[in-house]
Amino acid sequence: MTFVHSPISPLAERLLNWYGRHARSLPWRGSSDPYTIWVSEIMLQQTRVETVTAYFKRWMDKYPSIHSLAMAPLQEVLITWEGLGYYSRARNLHRAAQIVVKEHAGRLPADFQALMKLPGIGRYTAGAIASIAYGLDFPVLDGNVRRVLTRVFDVSEEVGSSIGERMLWELAEQNLPRGKAGDYNQALMDLGAGICGVRSPRCDDCPLRDICQAKALAIQEERPVRKSRENIPHHTVTAAVIRRNGKLLITQRPESGLLGGMWEFPGGKLQPDEELDECLQREIREELGVSVQVGESVGIYQHAYTHFRVTLHAFRCALKGETMPRPLQVKAVRWIHLDELANYPMGKIDRQIANHIANENDYEGAEKDS
Repeated sequence: MTFVHSPISPLAERLLNWYGRHARSLPWRGSSDPYTIWVSEIMLQQTRVETVTAYFKRWMDKYPSIHSLAMAPLQEVLITWEGLGYYSRARNLHRAAQIVVKEHAGRLPADFQALMKLPGIGRYTAGAIASIAYGLDFPVLDGNVRRVLTRVFDVSEEVGSSIGERMLWELAEQNLPRGKAGDYNQALMDLGAGICGVRSPRCDDCPLRDICQAKALAIQEERPVRKSRENIPHHTVTAAVIRRNGKLLITQRPESGLLGGMWEFPGGKLQPDEELDECLQREIREELGVSVQVGESVGIYQHAYTHFRVTLHAFRCALKGETMPRPLQVKAVRWIHLDELANYPMGKIDRQIANHIANENDYEGAEKDS
């Protein structure tokens, strides 16, 4: 592996020339507004550009400044974010905005270490904001950049390992053209996204093809080296749709953990040697301190998270006895009308259940009217 020490490396020179002609047209491109760049970079974590574009436009229409975001209720922010997933990103954006208003007069600091102290901002995001918004000489390292660098320099160390990550950060830094870090970082991202793809990289169209060591060795598909993936766990989960006096019962998840602060239909994970109805009765008793009669199925829903998959079975349930649900293992309990469901941020599966119930209710109403 060869490290480059020249004032402007062959990699940077080729990248910048290519980027000047082929930079992607994106809603946040061309702006030096730190807030705009911050929001776009947070949204792009773990999410494809095609998905982010519509969400970014809607977010900026609703929260055009750090002050407007800081003043917004968290539940409203989560609703605006709903569908993008990884909801800790939205909570961190909201919390960081409040800190920036309080401690930095509403403007993101033009200082790498100060940026790193804000919730949800790590080395990559701080480098992106510092280089693109403020023109500071800091590198970035995301999935696209890792892929380009491991191929150009034939990095055989496993990405994600401490050695591999250190090598890649050093390569990104050593090839950084001083005074042009913003364009250089975005060029690396664009190249990885559009040409140096995960599968079947378009090497003939790549501006780095004559210096790419992996191409010379015909091992592009073998870089980057990744840790072999273990079998992804699968969980069977149950949920209860409970109605009473024309209202639905929903519960709020604890602030920490998966889908923190989001609302859902109560239930939980199936234990070994347990039937679905037994699971749901146990979970409702543990979470809410009440007993339920499990009725007919509402539907079966599936979703893949980063580290596990879920199959959820939803059932109509009725409360037994006079005891009312109370938040034992959830943050809050609420009875709401059907048309209020859209006001409560939910994860993907719970939103599917909510939409199913709403559509079913519309159909039943039409039947009664006919």
